[in-house]
Amino acid sequence: MALVDGLGAAIKEGSLVETASAASASSANKAGDVMDKDAFLQLLVAQMKYQDPLEPTSNTEYISQYATFSELEQMQNMSASMELSRASSYVGQEVVIRTTLSTGEVQEIEGVVEYVVYENNKAMVSVDGALYSASDIYATKSAQYSTAVELATAFVDAMEAMPSVDDLTLSDADVVENLREGFNNMTKYQQSMIPTELIPKLQEYVDRMAILNFKKDVEDMPSADELTLDDEEKVSELNTMFSKMTEDQQALIPQSLREKLTELAAQIEVLKEEAAAAITA
Repeated sequence: MALVDGLGAAIKEGSLVETASAASASSANKAGDVMDKDAFLQLLVAQMKYQDPLEPTSNTEYISQYATFSELEQMQNMSASMELSRASSYVGQEVVIRTTLSTGEVQEIEGVVEYVVYENNKAMVSVDGALYSASDIYATKSAQYSTAVELATAFVDAMEAMPSVDDLTLSDADVVENLREGFNNMTKYQQSMIPTELIPKLQEYVDRMAILNFKKDVEDMPSADELTLDDEEKVSELNTMFSKMTEDQQALIPQSLREKLTELAAQIEVLKEEAAAAITA
């Protein structure tokens, strides 16, 4: 079990383990180890204190150095303001943070930026309760991208949980229909996140389920002797379904069921003729 100390480092089995947050903060501090206005002012004071009394620095040179100091201060304040503004724009966004540990290992952290703080002249962002340097933000994710990835992941997981096409049964009908409907309701951008090999596989499931449903519907139909004109619409629907199948799909329908469908269609015509004759009689 790993604990975290107050500095953001993990303590595991009595040893200090560097975390991505600690590494990011450390790199931010090192990046901030440049001469700032305070260091410049200290140099200026030291120059005045230890100048050669026989050849003192002229007032003009001091004024020039002070002007340089003022410019440096303004530039640093402007830089800090711009950095904080840029970091604040990440609040609420999902980001990818990439930081390098002292071991050389590169770690990536993904999460939503909760807030921004300014520490040691560097902007730090909070992700999942840990602070990282804003300069370590490698990429941002739009809500559209995140949604597309979530949908694609759920679709892939559902497809992988399905049996093979040959082992498909009518009990899988709802799952196949949900997959078909879910895919059709996706935008083109969301569909582009799905591995291309799964799209024809989905079509195989849909085709196979249509065949299974067709076979069941034909089996559930009464025999030709028991047929009535009330069955005309269903027989017509089954004939249309069969005619729209490819030759390979039709070959999967047992010969006995194809013959039954032919008999049913013929019987419907007989019943229609009998009904017409009864009207004219």
